Amino acid sequence: MATAVERFDEKARRTFDRFGRTEVYIGELRRHPVYTRFLHWMVALFFFLALFSGFGIYAPWLFRWFTPIFGGGALSRAMHPWFGVFFCFFFGLQTLNWLQPMRWTKADSNWVGNLKTQVMGTEKLDPPDTGFFNGGQKLQFWEIVVGGILLLITGIIVWFGARTFGRTAVAVSYVLHDIFALIMLGGIFIHIYLSTFGEPGTFQAMTRGAVSEAWAWTFHPAWYKEVAGRDPRQAYEEARRKMEVKSI
Repeated sequence: MATAVERFDEKARRTFDRFGRTEVYIGELRRHPVYTRFLHWMVALFFFLALFSGFGIYAPWLFRWFTPIFGGGALSRAMHPWFGVFFCFFFGLQTLNWLQPMRWTKADSNWVGNLKTQVMGTEKLDPPDTGFFNGGQKLQFWEIVVGGILLLITGIIVWFGARTFGRTAVAVSYVLHDIFALIMLGGIFIHIYLSTFGEPGTFQAMTRGAVSEAWAWTFHPAWYKEVAGRDPRQAYEEARRKMEVKSI
């Protein structure tokens, strides 16, 4: 029997599918539905709005050129916590959406254990048991979950100030809030790199909702086998031989 979260998630997917499309062409596989893509871009939008408005507050001597974007320093300070609230809201929905596929498995430990060979490029395909998400994606997802919760808690303390929580709590929260924001910023840089140059073809999964079969058998072999019904290694070898014939 489906849980309340699963029923909510399925209803949201059906609702958003009425307003958007996911076109899948020959040689492609459906990756993310409209609902997932909507949440992803809302999370990204409010993360960067919170980030840029926060820069102007954190170091106005260096980032004061950000504040005019939000109507000035005072308005930046007023809008920043609301950007953070909306970021947490949409990522909360994304957490519910991905709760099941983001659970840690033995395959994820195997992926992390083989990270060196993947970074060095000695192996063309990810480990054969790599499913819909790999260990690295799951680590980053849970890092954002934890970081988002800590940013929300420290942000609320700073927002309501010393009258509510005391000077010590506010002072500590200021420091922790900045540290957590910088950690998450570093993770976002890695995410942007991997979704563009690091793993070509990933970006369109969150724009069009589809990926090439070659991308699937390269980075998520077990998922490819599940949805395509073919052995990923065999598919790779067949594609490689075809390329060799064309190059002759």
